[in-house]
Amino acid sequence: MTVKTKLNSYDFGEVLNKTDTADITALLLENETRKDKIGCGIKEIKINKVQFGTKCFQIIRNDLTIENFSYVYCINGGLKPFAKFSHACRNAIHEDLHNVKQKYFDQNSIKGKVKCQETGILSFWVELNVDHRQPNTLSIIIDRFIELYKIDLKNIEYESDKDNKTVLADKDLENKFRDYHVEKANLRIIRKEKNMGRSHQGRVQNQKKDLRIEKRG
Repeated sequence: MTVKTKLNSYDFGEVLNKTDTADITALLLENETRKDKIGCGIKEIKINKVQFGTKCFQIIRNDLTIENFSYVYCINGGLKPFAKFSHACRNAIHEDLHNVKQKYFDQNSIKGKVKCQETGILSFWVELNVDHRQPNTLSIIIDRFIELYKIDLKNIEYESDKDNKTVLADKDLENKFRDYHVEKANLRIIRKEKNMGRSHQGRVQNQKKDLRIEKRG
């Protein structure tokens, strides 16, 4: 259920149930720019009426101070639209990237280590990242996807998954991005410190050791 749907499922003056209160609180805790809304702690969250008769969330803190905030603020906080969309896109492909890394370990592991594809250093799982090889960095892929599908970032809705991660509410759009990412991403398993300063890899052509995400069913 999206945050907007939660908001509209209550009448003015109603107090959110425990599950919805926990979900909204988790969203506020997710980003540093929104934690100030919680203050000394939340006693309850209810639905309030603001300008033009629209609904908003209203926090009643433990010290009985009150503050209103919109569902858009709850989701976006201080993040700009592109940053918010990018964050959701990264969460959408998390499992895909994990599977690429797992497959590389399954095929190449030597006593729990694999070679960094750039340095050749044998490394543990926690020492390695899945890297998008330039020029198709993840930011570039997201930017081109937005342009291709003419996405209006201001009208994108988000929700929280079972792990309280921000994801796209439109699952069709999320799947389109995952498929587009599969098509465009050339990946490497490299040591975390090598994620910095990658301008020397600005080659367009694919290379034999590039890793690819397997297309879904």
